Amino acid sequence: PNRLLLGGFVLHYLHRALIFPFLIRQGKPTPFFTFLLALLFCVYNGYLQGRSLSNYAEYPSGWLKDPCFIAGFIGWLVGMAINIHSDHILRNLRKPGETGYKIPRGGMFEYVSGANFFGEILEWFGFALACCTIESLAFALCTLFILGSRAKQHHQ
Repeated sequence: PNRLLLGGFVLHYLHRALIFPFLIRQGKPTPFFTFLLALLFCVYNGYLQGRSLSNYAEYPSGWLKDPCFIAGFIGWLVGMAINIHSDHILRNLRKPGETGYKIPRGGMFEYVSGANFFGEILEWFGFALACCTIESLAFALCTLFILGSRAKQHHQ
């Protein structure tokens, strides 16, 4: 279970750090202080999750068949799929050179205005349920508070 969970965590960040940047079109520049805070959070959180899953979290032999793990892993997968699909919709809102605000349509945007944020929040609460560690719960709560406030701003 530790390797599978750590692998899921790494898969998300491989996508976010190596694939996603090549897919996005020209966007607004990120302020350096915001970049620095995000970098520090990701480095600390990566260390925390990696250390927890590689050194401290111990799971019973049947953990991969436990309802908590199964529900959490499915939540993680569904959240990641929503997140990736929502990012795709957002990337294709405007044609090259076009500016202005557009309301996204399709996918989970038919149900929530911040589908990309919703997907990532679901992803990390699923991860927390699958891991059942205080470190993964702390990460899920941080994600909820940070992305929840961004989702509220975007909705307004």
